[in-house]
Amino acid sequence: MITPKQRAELKGYANSLPAAFQIGKGGVNEQQIKQIDDYLRVHEIVKLSVLDNSLYSAREAAEEIASGINADVVQVIGSKAVLYKPNPKDPVIRLKNK
Repeated sequence: MITPKQRAELKGYANSLPAAFQIGKGGVNEQQIKQIDDYLRVHEIVKLSVLDNSLYSAREAAEEIASGINADVVQVIGSKAVLYKPNPKDPVIRLKNK
């Protein structure tokens, strides 16, 4: 669980990131969740884009993926969502205020 100050720090960091994954009309599947988990193991933070033809809202997709990989939803704005999962062995992002 991240604190509100850590969440604000992550939001600032994610602001300049491009969307690394898109959720389309196929929705969220196990293969996609595994790919996002592998991505988070290296980068720790990911921005997702939910397309208009998706049956999911950005919040629903983010919550489903986060629960599947034990990640935190940092923010959801419009069709974009940001997830964070720290790497305990080799952290890339060092959050302040722990």
